[in-house]
This record gives sequence, C-alpha cells and structure tokens, in this order.
Amino acid sequence: MARNRVIYQSEALYVSADASSTSDSDHKQLHRVQSANYNFSISRTDINQYGQVGRLDSVVLESPTVGVDFSYLLHDGTNETNLGFADSTDFGSSAVGFLSGHFSEGSGRNLYIITAPEGRDINIDPETSTDGYGAIGIGNSYVTEYSLEASVGSLPTVSVSMEGLNMNADAAVSGSSAGFSGITSPAVNRENGTSLTDLAVLPASSSGTIGVTALRPGDIVIDFDTAASSATKGPIASIGSDANAAHIQSISLSASVSRSPIERIGSRFAYARPADFPVTSTLSINAIMNEVTAASLNEIIDDEVGSDITITFKKPDNGDDVCKYKLINAKLDSESISSSIGSNKSVDLTFSTSIGGPKDTTNNILFSGSA
Repeated sequence: MARNRVIYQSEALYVSADASSTSDSDHKQLHRVQSANYNFSISRTDINQYGQVGRLDSVVLESPTVGVDFSYLLHDGTNETNLGFADSTDFGSSAVGFLSGHFSEGSGRNLYIITAPEGRDINIDPETSTDGYGAIGIGNSYVTEYSLEASVGSLPTVSVSMEGLNMNADAAVSGSSAGFSGITSPAVNRENGTSLTDLAVLPASSSGTIGVTALRPGDIVIDFDTAASSATKGPIASIGSDANAAHIQSISLSASVSRSPIERIGSRFAYARPADFPVTSTLSINAIMNEVTAASLNEIIDDEVGSDITITFKKPDNGDDVCKYKLINAKLDSESISSSIGSNKSVDLTFSTSIGGPKDTTNNILFSGSA
C-alpha cells in the first residue's frame, strides 16, 4: 500500500565502514538522529553554434555534486566512532587527532536512509513482510564539516556535512527483525562513475544500548587552562571555572575539511578528492560578562601563549565523564564585548587551533568518548 507521508518514526540512518562494504557487520546505525537532508546537483555545459539560437546539447563535464547533512544529539561517542572519527581514550600517550581518519585518501563511506511502512516505529516494531520498505543511498561520501553546538536551555547537538558521488533509491527492500537486505550499494567507481552493483545488507534497526539518553548543558565543564590566567596574555573578560568567571551561555566547536577534486584526461570524474590543508578548528563562546582581568592587547600579539581548552560532558546521574573534546594550542582570535540598556553585558570569544597530523600533540583537536 502506498504511503500517505513519511515522518521521523519510520526512518533510520546507517553508515558503512567504507564504500565497498556490503555485510551487515560493516554497517552501523547512527543514534539520536534529529534531522537528515540530502540533495544532488548536475552541472551542465550548453553546446551552441552559429545559425541556431537553441542549444544543440547540454553535456556534463564534471561529476555531479551530492550533499548530505544530518544532526544528532551528542551522547557517548558511538556515532563519532561509527563515522570514522578517532577516539583517544582519556587523551593518553597513544592519542590520535580527531579528524585524522578523514585525511587519508580513500573511497569514502556510504550512507543509507531506510524507510519503514507508514505508521511503524522502525526501531521497535520490525515488519516481517517485504512490502513497504525503501532505501535511499548516498555513495562515496566524505566528511566536509563537523560541528558541535551547546547552549543554555538546549541539548548539545552535533551536525555533520558530507559530500558524495552518487545517490540511488530502492523501492523493494526486504525488512525483518533480522535486518534489511536487497539494498543496491550507491558506491561507484570514482574514475568512470559506473556503479559497483553490489547488494548491501544492513543490521536491524534498534534504539541501541547507549548508556545515556542525552546530555544536559548543566553537565558541561570547560577548562581554559592558561587562557584563563591573568598573565596579561589572555582575554579581557575573566574566564574560567571560579565565581569571578564569565557565565557561559553557549559554545560552538567546528572543523571544516574542504576537498578539491583532482581530475585528469581520460577519466570522466575526479580520480581523487584529497583534503585541503591547513585545516583549522574554531571554538566560539558567548558569555554574560562580570569581571575583567589584567590584559593588554599589545602583549597578546607580541608573544601569545597557546592554551589547551578542554570541554567535558558528564553523565547527569553520577557525574562520570561521558565524552571530552580537547583543543591543543588554541589561540585567541577575537574578543567582542557588548553592552546596552535592557540587556546583560556580554562577551563573544573566538579561539582557533590548527589541526596537525594523527600524532601531532602540538596542534590538534582530540576526542575521548565512553562508548
């Protein structure tokens, strides 16, 4: 029976280990997903000639652009691991850069959006019939941006953007409590654009065994390290964790990985899509300002000391660490103070750090989860 509509209860989002993955063990469901959007655009070049106003043809000279972005509630790092981001437990001696797994050239990953029959909760109400299931796949996808947003009154949320090479859809997917089968892989040969024509099998959808439902803004701890000192080289606004520190209202952490397609004669599409370097991570903070510290701009620009800024998310019930982000050698880029009648005096701070290689402990961003 045809669906009248599709809403969030009937959809699940999966990611593969790499573009050639086909088995259920190589596919993982992403949990706490809040939104998923995908699109494609085709760039064409018109062929015209003297003596004819209408075009002769419209040919494709570049591979189509496929975009996908999705968001989910931050929890224990399970999604980050499944998406290929590095988890460095407690930032030990073997710590690896958070984005390092997305710098090496590869075939990308496949994303699948499975849709159940109308009116069914796909996580807890599996259908034993093949009728009514569908799938949309985005092939050879590369992460282009990762961002974290946390603010007073809102649940910490992660947004991820990816670029792919192909998109396809299946209208007759077999679904049951054992999983999903009969899904055509969206992966393609990166040089000629031909489909790999493999069939993928996905594990059954579920709510997962994640130990925390969601994280709260009241359970976030930010350690500014030397950036909070009064050594005349930090921000004017007092920041830190003591009573004199500014009252943080929101934080935004982002890292973009732009990619340049490399083409060559004889190939219809780009044969490689390496990351563009350098890559910079930015941390933006908005706070209600109270006290100031002894600081001088001429000393900041003369010999600024980089700071290690750590953002820790804790469990609501027992205060244990759930996940942590650490910006190594972050530098203060800007500080903007605002004051007007009827509102609190506020300050906006922006820090940035350069992202180095996998083992670079001088410039990097690290992540530690409890998954």
